[in-house]
Amino acid sequence: MIKLYSFKALLNFVFMKIAQHISQLLYRYQCVMVPGFGAFLTETQSAQMQQGTHTFFPPKKLLSFNAQIKNNDGLLANYIARHENISYEEAVVMIQHEVAIWQSMLDTNQAVTLNNIGFLSLNDDHNIVFSPNTQKNYLAESFGLSAVNVEAIERIAVENLLAASEQPNTVFERKVEVVQDEVAETPVIAMDTQKRRPYLHYAAVLVLALAVTGSVGYNFFQTQVAAETLQVQNEVQREVRAKIQEATFFIENPIPSVTLNVRDTKMPYHVVAGAFRNVENADKIFQKLSDAGYKSKKLEVNNFGLTPVIYGSFSSYTEAYKLMKTIQKTDNPDAWLLIKEL
Repeated sequence: MIKLYSFKALLNFVFMKIAQHISQLLYRYQCVMVPGFGAFLTETQSAQMQQGTHTFFPPKKLLSFNAQIKNNDGLLANYIARHENISYEEAVVMIQHEVAIWQSMLDTNQAVTLNNIGFLSLNDDHNIVFSPNTQKNYLAESFGLSAVNVEAIERIAVENLLAASEQPNTVFERKVEVVQDEVAETPVIAMDTQKRRPYLHYAAVLVLALAVTGSVGYNFFQTQVAAETLQVQNEVQREVRAKIQEATFFIENPIPSVTLNVRDTKMPYHVVAGAFRNVENADKIFQKLSDAGYKSKKLEVNNFGLTPVIYGSFSSYTEAYKLMKTIQKTDNPDAWLLIKEL
């Protein structure tokens, strides 16, 4: 039995397939072009914190759309051909049909919804407006990371800590003053109440002498303790300085040298001057570009038997796109951008 599907169901199926391919490519590339329609661009955003809720958000890729970039770099068509098990030409035709449908829907004020990517619509000036899906994070390094809520940290002023640390000494000094006052007042009371007893007079004098001696002895004891404490602190400081000098200038076990292997920077963006079936023509263009100061290269023969010749390769899409636009205006209007890891 042959099943018949509605036109709307067929459109949803095709949209889902195209959106799925674009979504997979956005994990690995900064730019995914839809030939004849526009390009989806990504920009990495570092981790963010929301002040009001104390929430940390992981790094992510911000997704945008540029309707001015309509070149066919072959990335999307090759990916579709490989995963749908069709030829490159069939993939290009499939993309062209989808672009025509998308444009028709936009012209009739219908929104084009792409699963996990966002939706496209036209504004009053008939320009395409893209609303990205903010729930999808295309940064592979942040896979599995989610937002984290933290509690605010209560901070104590340094002045309060200093006041708390000085409080025990103040209490101690007050206690000493109270003890001294009580001892000093004792003989006075005895002398006033017992004037007619002479032996109590001598006892009072003895107690007063002991109090004065104790006060002087206590002060001497305090002075001696402070002097010994200062001496110990000086000794400790000298030992610390000696250890620092030894650690700084006489390292017995020096740290071994470490060799770092830095990977070569990938340069997947290439400005193409043209692709030639005749190798001699490719050699002439290569020599011409090299003489003009470009870092020109001849790439390997592609699946169509053509030899691409490029002006140069770049690690940044922005840099490559800027050079391509300059060359199109001044030298070669047919120059185009190839995104491929060689």
